[in-house]
Amino acid sequence: MGPVDRWLIIEEGRNPSTDYFILPFLQKLGVSWERAGFNDYPLYENIKNTKFIFVRYIPRKWQSLIDKNGAKIPEVYFFIDDDLFDWQAFLTMPIRYQTKIIRYSWSKQSWLKSIGAKLLVSTPYLQGKYTDWNPELLHAKSLKIERDNSLSIFYHGSASHLDDIRWLKPIVSEVLKQNSRLTFEVIGGSGVNRLFNDIPRVQVLHPMKWPTYISLLKKPGRSIGLAPLLDKPFNRARSHTKFFDITQSGAVGIYAAGDIYGRIVRHLENGLLLPMKPSLWIDGILQLAEDEVLRENLLVEAKKCL
Repeated sequence: MGPVDRWLIIEEGRNPSTDYFILPFLQKLGVSWERAGFNDYPLYENIKNTKFIFVRYIPRKWQSLIDKNGAKIPEVYFFIDDDLFDWQAFLTMPIRYQTKIIRYSWSKQSWLKSIGAKLLVSTPYLQGKYTDWNPELLHAKSLKIERDNSLSIFYHGSASHLDDIRWLKPIVSEVLKQNSRLTFEVIGGSGVNRLFNDIPRVQVLHPMKWPTYISLLKKPGRSIGLAPLLDKPFNRARSHTKFFDITQSGAVGIYAAGDIYGRIVRHLENGLLLPMKPSLWIDGILQLAEDEVLRENLLVEAKKCL
């Protein structure tokens, strides 16, 4: 397999399969490559002399692209690191996952063979099971992950705070875009997970019982806590206990201006007390992220209120 002009990795999104197996494989070959998501296809035009590697799944429109332009594409590869070709192997998986495998992997076997695609596998087990494909065994290689100086901003609210969480989304999106050091942590179920799914560096924690949450607060790593409060009937009865949660976690808080947090928060003394205006919250988060001395001073004063 000599180098060609370009290799294209088609993947659902950034994933461990590509990072652990495909990238080391291509690095060893000494070739150049690009990564494309399922929906990037309409933007990709120059495919001449490009080798394709599908990671686990093959979307229909990418399949159609190859059918229409087969003469331009020297080779097609398909990589599996689970047994995606044997129905019995994934029969006990959740129905939704089974459906995905059948649609994007299992049902593509005949097509892959018809175009002479080459199979790449992750384990000797898969290599031995699919000998008729003459598969190539890839070896996993560890990622080089450098420790960073990231700062965690967070919002810890229950399902009753969903409106506040939705209000925060564009704010979080913007500050993460402007400051690559920032990450965001939020508590929520599948709906919250879907809400933030398109924003990088967001971690959604599953809802938990109060004792578990207390244990969570004891762990270090949080820097800026958010406590928005939309002016709605249910919110008017809230207390200011999130001030205690944020401070106990070792973080500085940004709080909604008004009677509730105004009872305990003094703006720029023991936290930030801001009107519910997104631009002000964006500026406030970015200010705290850049000013370590200010964060430390605010936290010292906030701890005096515990």
